[in-house]
Amino acid sequence: MAGRGKAVEHGNSLEERVASLAANLGLEVRRKVKVGYRLWGRRREIDLVLRKPGTDKILGVECKHQKTSGTAEEKILAVLEDMKHWPIPGLLVIEGPGFSEKMRAYLLSTGKVVEFENLEEWLRLFFVLD
Repeated sequence: MAGRGKAVEHGNSLEERVASLAANLGLEVRRKVKVGYRLWGRRREIDLVLRKPGTDKILGVECKHQKTSGTAEEKILAVLEDMKHWPIPGLLVIEGPGFSEKMRAYLLSTGKVVEFENLEEWLRLFFVLD
């Protein structure tokens, strides 16, 4: 499929930047954490699990980059639904110009999605960091 390799490359880049930001804030970072199964038996894997050391405060994070309009936008709703079945709170971090204005507005209104540029503030509030 044309462009697929680039989408993965950008997604990994976003995941790396989220992990780096979390580590710089003093959070523990685990990658590709397997937890349960999705519909049809596929293994559920959370991109990143963040934890504030010395506490039980934990957060699962999915990272989605969308450079151009396309199918990733359609898959985002499935990600949000899947997060409801995680045993921990979840957050979806998005980035890129490929999300339509209406979809971006909807996603941000859910309270479960944040743009990467606002992630540090969100993490500081969630984990009660100075």
